[in-house]
Amino acid sequence: MNWGNGIVLVFVVFVAIMATMVTICMKQDDLHLVIENYYEEEIKYQEHIDKVSNSLESSKEAMSFDAQAKMLDLNLPVGAKGELHLFRPSDARMDKKIDVNIKDTEVNTVDLNSLSPGYWRVKLSWERDGVGFFEEKKIDL
Repeated sequence: MNWGNGIVLVFVVFVAIMATMVTICMKQDDLHLVIENYYEEEIKYQEHIDKVSNSLESSKEAMSFDAQAKMLDLNLPVGAKGELHLFRPSDARMDKKIDVNIKDTEVNTVDLNSLSPGYWRVKLSWERDGVGFFEEKKIDL
């Protein structure tokens, strides 16, 4: 074994490893985008910025999470309508959307026991009197 054979052997092994990695990457079918229609959502981003600024101007938080009971309390006024998006960054198949319609001030909790353990982003967008609001909370179950 001399230097020339060693260099050729290293190059051959490197090319074999790279070809294997490219082949494995090309065969993957289980890719999940964070958002399916990314470009359409990007255009709507200014509306989102307005909703976030409206939420920051309000005096109280719209959501509070109880980690012990795995319950999410919604502190919204009566008449508020919107959507609660339970977003799992690691797997888009686990995402859930729940419609929110506040008719009573006493029943404003969401049970999160059915969700699998891990990192979640809870996104609440709602509207009251024609004004849009948005709040996001990061939770670990």
